Amino acid sequence: MIEIKDIKKNFGDQEVLKGISAVFEDGKCNLIIGKSGSGKTVTLKCMVGLFEPDSGSIIYDGRNTMDMDFKERKAIRREIGMLFQGTALFDSMSVEENIRFPLDMFTSKTMEEKQQRVNFCLKRVNMDGTNKKYPGELSGGMKKRVGIARAIVMNPRYLFCDEPNSGLDPKTSIVIDHLIKEITEEFNITTIVNTHDMNSVMGIGDNVLFLHDGYKYWEGTNKEIMQITEGELFDFIFASDFLKDLRAHAKY
Repeated sequence: MIEIKDIKKNFGDQEVLKGISAVFEDGKCNLIIGKSGSGKTVTLKCMVGLFEPDSGSIIYDGRNTMDMDFKERKAIRREIGMLFQGTALFDSMSVEENIRFPLDMFTSKTMEEKQQRVNFCLKRVNMDGTNKKYPGELSGGMKKRVGIARAIVMNPRYLFCDEPNSGLDPKTSIVIDHLIKEITEEFNITTIVNTHDMNSVMGIGDNVLFLHDGYKYWEGTNKEIMQITEGELFDFIFASDFLKDLRAHAKY
């Protein structure tokens, strides 16, 4: 479980986060949504340590990172898996080399042990047999799956996904969403997904945090979202004609 308490963050005179508090539970897909400039990306970056909050607490299973020194924070970062928006694969490395990279950097496992873990992760994302391929030979959806395999290769307790469906077609996006949810539940990971994709919200949103203008505007499940009838969240969610139709049909 990860808990954030009253997180505030300024950039110069601009107040970006105005006291965000939330709890992200184990074994659930916790989604952060909001318009551009709402603060969702800054919130995620504060949680993983890329930004330092000006005040507040970030607590990983009872461990407050704001009270830690560099060495202690580094230990927690080893428990974090990260799926980047653009996958961030190394073009000059093969699929297996990309996935093995965190193991090479942060563990003393033997090559045989690392290879077994790489093969396990590839199989788990339905990419077994692609070890020797290079990112340039893969489709967008395949790259995302390799990114997920690399994110879980260290057997993380916490998984952060930044816009995992960015650049993907709707069908592939559903595949990636389901894979993230399956892995979250199977390994009881605390998963936080930063997204603007409302199909993801409706598909895997066990807990949804809606940010607006730097504040936590609403929090609930994807089922509870369907009951929203007005306000900023309503305008954000039901901007999609597909979701308008979905809500209309849900009344019958």
